[in-house]
Amino acid sequence: MTTPRDAGFRVPFEGDPHSATWVGWPAHADLWQDRLAAVRAEVAALCHAIAAPPAHGPAERLEVAVLDADAEDSARAALAGLPARYHRVLYGDIWLRDTLPVFLADPLGRVGSVRFRFDGWGGKYSLPGDAELATRVQAIDGRRAFATDIVLEGGSVEADGEGTLLTTRQCLLDGVRNPGWTEDDATRALCDAYGASRVIWLDEGLLNDHTDGHIDTLARFVAPGVVACMVPSGPDDPNTRVLRDIRAALAGAVDARGRRLDVIDVPSPGRVVGDDGRVLPASHVNFLIANHAVIVPTYGTPTGEAAVKALAPWFPRRAVIGRSARGLLEGGGAFHCITQQVPAEGGLP
Repeated sequence: MTTPRDAGFRVPFEGDPHSATWVGWPAHADLWQDRLAAVRAEVAALCHAIAAPPAHGPAERLEVAVLDADAEDSARAALAGLPARYHRVLYGDIWLRDTLPVFLADPLGRVGSVRFRFDGWGGKYSLPGDAELATRVQAIDGRRAFATDIVLEGGSVEADGEGTLLTTRQCLLDGVRNPGWTEDDATRALCDAYGASRVIWLDEGLLNDHTDGHIDTLARFVAPGVVACMVPSGPDDPNTRVLRDIRAALAGAVDARGRRLDVIDVPSPGRVVGDDGRVLPASHVNFLIANHAVIVPTYGTPTGEAAVKALAPWFPRRAVIGRSARGLLEGGGAFHCITQQVPAEGGLP
């Protein structure tokens, strides 16, 4: 089986130009219940931040997955005026970072994608349509499509576009998704699928994270060689030990080009409690880098503004903005979790 790396493809840095971003429109009232309207408002605000016409250059297109005619009508009304295409496909919920293929590019700028097997986050949540969604989206996309036998969610791996990946042992070596995998096995498989040459392994993720430690709530590249991670906020931050361990591991890490990583501190939201009284896995680094904006999830805590300020210097040509993701968080994620970017055609840097 030809791998993306064999064919010269790699996953670009998220800050490289996009042609579009996929997003799923919330439609399952049985899942969201009385939060559906609030979650739709949060998704709509994210979409407007991604695709609003910029002062210079073309707007970023939205590829919007909708369940049925009613959902499409609702999405079209909320996203009126934005450049968007609507696709009626079956999906279990809106966590498209984990259920869509991961998009790739080669040195000539040709775009493709690689799909993984999806098992409902280690068998926790089995919803109709999720396991088949990556295949359906590859058919819609119509470009070169790779497939692997790896069980993997897109939110569990972060790429710098220059050969370095970040991930966690808690998620990929849990013994459930890919039984019998060693760290060496996983490293080889990830490098083949992502067109990379080095994996930096962190240990564990946030308290009560049902994804088992997805990297996109823990550490994110803001540029090749530069990674943002959270530092504890307040004496009762439920993730104090985990966040300190992550920062220490990143500060000692070397990337695929032999650089010691620069580490940027972003405040943790601290203790955020859900409607049921449980601590939620809130993260300000679950941001999305779009062509003209970086959208940072906020949760009504005092740390939101500070997180935006910490990230802003690294994106001088983009507006770095905070938007509420409090409703989304009750479902288990935020902005990066519900999106998947598509690289622009035309060559990699």
